[in-house]
Amino acid sequence: MRYMFLIYSQESDEPLSPEEMNHVVSGHRAVMADAERKGILLGVERLKPTSTATTIRMKNGVAMTLDGPFAETKEQLAGYYILECDDLDEAIEWGKRIPTMCKGREGSIEIRPVDDLERR
Repeated sequence: MRYMFLIYSQESDEPLSPEEMNHVVSGHRAVMADAERKGILLGVERLKPTSTATTIRMKNGVAMTLDGPFAETKEQLAGYYILECDDLDEAIEWGKRIPTMCKGREGSIEIRPVDDLERR
C-alpha cells in the first residue's frame, strides 16, 4: 500500500542556523537513503514557503485564484514523502523518523493511504 506522509512545520521569518539546517537535512537524507535502499521510496519533495502559494477556490462553479494558502494555521505543509509500506504499522514507524522540527518548533506528520484510482 502506498502511503503519503504530509510534513507540517511552523514557518518562521528567522532562518535556521547552519547547524540546525544540517541537522534537519541529515535527518531527511538518512530516512531517504534507508527507504531507497529498501526499495520503498516512491517520492519526496520539499515545498516552497506558503508565501509562494496560489489557491484556486471554486465558488458557485467559478474558479477564483487567491494568493497564499487556503487557511491560516499554526503549521504549514512543508513537504511530503510517498512510501510503499506493507501496512499502517510500518508507515507509522517510518513517519516517526521524518524530521519535522524547524527552529525549535514542533511539527507533525499526517499519514494517509494513497487511493489508487486506476484500480477502480
